[in-house]
Amino acid sequence: METARTVKDVSPHEFVKAYAAHLKRSGKMELPHWTDIVKTGRFKELAPYDPDWYYIRSASMARKIYLRGGLGVGAFRRIYGGSKSNGSRPSHFCKSSGSIARHILQQLQNMNIIDFDPKGGRRITSSGQRDLDQVAGRIVVAAP
Repeated sequence: METARTVKDVSPHEFVKAYAAHLKRSGKMELPHWTDIVKTGRFKELAPYDPDWYYIRSASMARKIYLRGGLGVGAFRRIYGGSKSNGSRPSHFCKSSGSIARHILQQLQNMNIIDFDPKGGRRITSSGQRDLDQVAGRIVVAAP
């Protein structure tokens, strides 16, 4: 058993859970008043059941920007999109909510975890990278 050094060394599921808990504990991220009633996309029928879904989505988005910078609102709409059920008609791909993605990116920017990329989209800051690597370092990795 050894501890991880970076985000890339850790299981994505474990990291997102740990970083979401870190964001919730830190208290820097404030939940919007609409988180309990909003759907995450046009293709959804109900709001998320998990009360901490906003922190989980934020952690997931921060991890994706860490691994591959230059992602913007449009990219996250596509990443978190899904299949819309049209009843008896064929299903089609549908993008997720841009408002949620935009709001999370703005909050991560206010926390100085991400910043604008000159080439477009967002990129991770050095303090954000250090923050994510510290959370990843606390997760124990099973030896292969």
